[in-house]
Amino acid sequence: MKIALTIAGSDSGGGAGIQADLKTFQQFGVFGTSVIVAITAQNTRGVRAVEAVSEAMVAAQLTALAEDLPPAALKTGMLAEASLVRLVAKTIRENGWRPLVVDPVMVASSGQRLLTTEAEDVIRESLLPLAALVTPNLDEAAVLTGRVVHDVPTMERAGETLLRFGAAAALVKGGHLTDAEATLTDVLVTADGVRHFAHPRLTTSSTHGTGCTLSAAVAAGLALGRPLETAVGDALDFVHRAMACAPGLGAGHGPLDHTVTAPPPPPR
Repeated sequence: MKIALTIAGSDSGGGAGIQADLKTFQQFGVFGTSVIVAITAQNTRGVRAVEAVSEAMVAAQLTALAEDLPPAALKTGMLAEASLVRLVAKTIRENGWRPLVVDPVMVASSGQRLLTTEAEDVIRESLLPLAALVTPNLDEAAVLTGRVVHDVPTMERAGETLLRFGAAAALVKGGHLTDAEATLTDVLVTADGVRHFAHPRLTTSSTHGTGCTLSAAVAAGLALGRPLETAVGDALDFVHRAMACAPGLGAGHGPLDHTVTAPPPPPR
């Protein structure tokens, strides 16, 4: 069994963060390990409190896994503070852990900041050069690139900029596109070119944890040895079905249904 690691924050509501990542890993048939860098008090209505874990404790978690359970692939999510981003990047680099999926979590859907402004720069400078894939939404892509990102052409340009910053590939997510009616488009940019993934727009408020789930699903696919484009396509399919089957829990932005089946491996 392959090991996939998530380095992220804890969501007490269970729909995002470490909890969503581990549920996703389970569905893809990989063994999930975790390093918790922050604790949040939240539910479907919003984030009530955020507290970063100490650098010493984060370092101890990373060391414990390096000694005994090294990952076949890993992802980062909410990293909270610049010092924690630096620590995580340094550890990934020193251990040679790859492939790495970077989900640059910055702001919760409720508007609560989950990353300091200083840490945004550190992600760009220290983490992106280690990434096999970075998965920003429109707002995160705009922050990382310093460009306005509001439609497919600007998504493509943002992805190209992220590659120049050192990422091997970028998946700019189109979930926040406002001009799309029946379909939404996600844009994958690699050294080989650009690929669009289109899927029907779902009318739902169950969108909590979509980014976490997507990046975890990609990391799981990479841990299983799937090519990047296959892992991305499988992850997008998984998230779309998990949203469509959402259980309708909570009074705000509800969680996905992480019990939907993962796409089977491609034929050899």
